[in-house]
Amino acid sequence: MESTSERLLTPGEVAALFRVDPKTVTRWAAAGRISSIRTPGGHRRFRESEVHALLRGEEPVAEHSAH
Repeated sequence: MESTSERLLTPGEVAALFRVDPKTVTRWAAAGRISSIRTPGGHRRFRESEVHALLRGEEPVAEHSAH
């Protein structure tokens, strides 16, 4: 059975990884730099795998052309 329960990080946890303010993480989400999931209560959560991809310098949302 495949596990679909990927860990979701709070803006504060993401901010700590990038060493930025949590409000910066919220702005990134609003700008589409990182995708977010909304909880039933309206809070943002971020997929751990996507956050780690961004930390490695990969940009899963905005692809840049090689030219």
